[in-house]
Amino acid sequence: MAGAIASRMSFSSLKRKQPKTFTVRIVTMDAEMEFNCEVLDHDVSKEEPVTFHFLAKFYPENAEEELVQEITQHLFFLQVKKQILDEKIYCPPEASVLLASYAVQAKYGDYDPSVHKRGFLAQEELLPKRVINLYQMTPEMWEERITAWYAEHRGRARDEAEMEYLKIAQDLEMYGVNYFAIRNKKGTELLLGVDALGLHIYDPENRLTPKISFPWNEIRNISYSDKEFTIKPLDKKIDVFKFNSSKLRVNKLILQLCIGNHDLFMRRRKADSLEVQQMKAQAREEKARKQMERQRLAREKQMREEAERTRDELERRLLQMKEEATMANEALMRSEETADLLAEKAQITEEEAKLLAQKAAEAEQEMQRIKATAIRTEEEKRLMEQKVLEAEVLALKMAEESERRAKEADQLKQDLQEAREAERRAKQKLLEITTKPTYPPMNPIPAPLPPDMPSFNLIGDSLSFDFKDTDMKRLSMEIEKEKVEYMEKSKHLQEQLNELKTEIEALKLKERETALDILHNENSDRGGTSSKHNTIKKPQAQGRRPICI
Repeated sequence: MAGAIASRMSFSSLKRKQPKTFTVRIVTMDAEMEFNCEVLDHDVSKEEPVTFHFLAKFYPENAEEELVQEITQHLFFLQVKKQILDEKIYCPPEASVLLASYAVQAKYGDYDPSVHKRGFLAQEELLPKRVINLYQMTPEMWEERITAWYAEHRGRARDEAEMEYLKIAQDLEMYGVNYFAIRNKKGTELLLGVDALGLHIYDPENRLTPKISFPWNEIRNISYSDKEFTIKPLDKKIDVFKFNSSKLRVNKLILQLCIGNHDLFMRRRKADSLEVQQMKAQAREEKARKQMERQRLAREKQMREEAERTRDELERRLLQMKEEATMANEALMRSEETADLLAEKAQITEEEAKLLAQKAAEAEQEMQRIKATAIRTEEEKRLMEQKVLEAEVLALKMAEESERRAKEADQLKQDLQEAREAERRAKQKLLEITTKPTYPPMNPIPAPLPPDMPSFNLIGDSLSFDFKDTDMKRLSMEIEKEKVEYMEKSKHLQEQLNELKTEIEALKLKERETALDILHNENSDRGGTSSKHNTIKKPQAQGRRPICI
């Protein structure tokens, strides 16, 4: 792209050589340049240090097709972004939010809620001040809407997000237009706009909609004499347009922009030169290599995430098994304690039963002795019978108590046997838990790559790729497919912009609308039929004539 510096730059020195000149040396990745600038010719401030801004002089019609090198795209993205934030290019509020989301994606990468928490955009300049002042919205509300779109851009690399930013910005009315104050033959003040499509005449109060446009393929001649500038259309039936500028130097600048933009306009409509074809081929190869590298990193990330999930699952299962083992140990200890208590109680009951049986035997012996004793008198006999009766009753009670204690001893023996059985089962379960395998094999066999993918060999820390002819053809088909998908997504993008516009419309402060906001709304209500892109006819394939300067 003409006018863009496609290399990283750093100022190694900036010093005064003479009282009216500067010596500037620019070091790039490819070369080192040194040149002199006269202060009087360039209106450079005499105060030090002096800051220079290297900007693109000519804007591309289609950024995706014309910006081949990634560094060129990045520098041009920074330039357009600054012009939008400085309001040199008018951008509607809803489009400003969408562009801000792509700028955040280019800077921060994929959205991660654990990293990008509320307030992480507080120090970022993402929206024009005009848009912020136009609505009764807090910075937190703007950040919420930007983050909502930012989260949808997941998976886009920095260069892809920057290109999406440029593809939206290049459709703005003031994109790439250089404005100059002029007067027509009647002395009416007008604005001349020069861009990649042609020349446009604007009202000073309306920089969005041109009053008349002259596409480059419909201009026959452009010339100036002193301060008078003449535009001769290709159609001789159309009157010659003449205007005056304030300075001769402005006319020279206008002529330079016309020559450069017309040359690029004609060059874009011809076959690419061999050098450009080689640059595009290298860019496609580099894009394919980066895409494969991103796919490889994505696969490694996926495998790492799966391994981490497997590890977490194994740790969870191990913790669960430890808890089960602890519970089994506790159950075993309780069973052992219960068994000991039952055994002790059974022993005590058995001793009591023996004691009762011994007392019953003694009572029986006493009863037999009493019966055998001869009682001579009736009173003694009556007393003896009463004692015998009492002894029988006592013996019967002691026999019943002995039987009850015997049954209780049998029940305790049965409980003891059940407790020992429960202890045996607890020990067996604990043995099963401790002998169960803990970790399954964790060496997943990687899935074989498709046969049509380019092979790559890993040797140590190096990575080498072997591209096949079919890979480039497949990549070309994918690029064409992406173009078709982009056109299909445009309708969805417009619906999103309209939805956001409707959502924030209730918070708009009508009294803070600028003239450009009002003009943009009027154009939107009319369907945008009078924009510079619609007033210019598409150039014909034949009958094209170059400019004669």
